[in-house]
Amino acid sequence: MTKYLILIAGTADEWNDADPSDRERWHQDHVAFGREVGSAILAGEALDGASTATTVRRRSGTVQLTDGPFAETAEQISGFYLVEASDLDQVVKWCTLLPEIYSLEIRPCIRIEGLTD
Repeated sequence: MTKYLILIAGTADEWNDADPSDRERWHQDHVAFGREVGSAILAGEALDGASTATTVRRRSGTVQLTDGPFAETAEQISGFYLVEASDLDQVVKWCTLLPEIYSLEIRPCIRIEGLTD
């Protein structure tokens, strides 16, 4: 089994400008995703807005902190799921259950020896 990170990206305006009925439908899409994927979800969270981000960079022994997200783009990461699946095709199938307003990026995780037990 492989761990996959599903990054959920969208714009704040899409959510903020949506009707309450659309927001409820999108919420129910997440609920359906959770029911279908079940225990294969290892973690998942919604993230606070991009304006609350802090970017940390280390250069030549100096730590630099910057307010805001790493990348300045219209779409920002608004949440994630960490899932475990036998292959990418399974993860893609699961992603079709999530709201279509999002752009989803799937990345396989690479195990780093000695980092965790």
